[in-house]
Amino acid sequence: MPDKVHKNAPGVGMQVVETPDESDQDGLRRLRIDIRRALPNRRLDKYLAGRLSEMSRTALQQYIREGAVTVNQQIVKPSYTIRTDDVIEMLLPEPEQFVIEAEPIPLDVIYEDDDIIAVNKQAGLIVHPARGNHAGTLLNALAYHLQQRGEDSPRLDEIPDGGDQCRPGVVHRLDRDTTGVILLAKTRLALWRLGRQFELRRIQKAYRAIVHGQIELDEDIIDAPIGVHHHLRERYVVHRQTGAETPASAKSAVTRYRVLQRLTDAGVIAGGFTYLELYPKTGRTHQLRVHMSYIGHPIVGDKIYGGGPIYQSQLDGKADIAYGPIITRQALHAAVIEFQHPRTLKTLRIEAPLPEDFLTALRALGGKSAL
Repeated sequence: MPDKVHKNAPGVGMQVVETPDESDQDGLRRLRIDIRRALPNRRLDKYLAGRLSEMSRTALQQYIREGAVTVNQQIVKPSYTIRTDDVIEMLLPEPEQFVIEAEPIPLDVIYEDDDIIAVNKQAGLIVHPARGNHAGTLLNALAYHLQQRGEDSPRLDEIPDGGDQCRPGVVHRLDRDTTGVILLAKTRLALWRLGRQFELRRIQKAYRAIVHGQIELDEDIIDAPIGVHHHLRERYVVHRQTGAETPASAKSAVTRYRVLQRLTDAGVIAGGFTYLELYPKTGRTHQLRVHMSYIGHPIVGDKIYGGGPIYQSQLDGKADIAYGPIITRQALHAAVIEFQHPRTLKTLRIEAPLPEDFLTALRALGGKSAL
């Protein structure tokens, strides 16, 4: 049986060779990674956690300490810094087969054919299972949806996953509390061609958002690199270029915005609000949320990046009590996606209507409900 060679990962020169055990009965897999070009300051445990998505970083740290992971045939610490020409060898347990169970979660399908499915995702719904969160996701709902369509539709476990069994059909994501259109692939051709369009930035997306404050310019471009926060692992920040070396984690991020309406019915909430359309030119994690916070206009309800909720009590001018929640999650909605259909190659534009809590907030702030 020949070795399995995986394609080089973008941005890091490497070759991953998986060599099966001679007996193939011990439940272990042997992996080798040749680092051809190392990124600066990349820890071994963090790097492997990114490459082996089915394993937790904690588990990998334990395997490294026990000598099941070596670098240049030497036992090293999890904090070891990877260098060019390093050879990483691993003897790890076979990953457990992960099954995404079908769950009858409401799913608002706005387009579907044999190759793709587009869903208007509701707030509070995570896109795919992850460590510690195996149920209640959009993919659990999709598994049920496909199951109900009968034999003519593929099962979720028949949809390609691009190498990550937790993410069959996923070509892009939306945050838990971001609503709107999300596109999923049902065939290998669709997964590859849509993924390629995202990589080449040929897919056009437009978001709607309500942000704090009155934005001065009617239209502008935010060009500011985004990277992981130095201390808060789940948070991202703009890395200001002040002459110091840009952190290795920072990546170029560009967002264009256009003001749709300035909202002035703010009650005791200082500064008012602005209703925007946002056009991400890149697709960094939390990009729109980070960029709006960076220019001093965080998205309403985005507690992580400085946005507060809206209550009726605030609009009534009562700052000392809270009643009548209007919108308490981030007011961000993926309204439009435009792309080339993976099979017909025709341009397809899919739109998702604004959710009710978003419309309610617009009306409460004096906005035009038809927007």
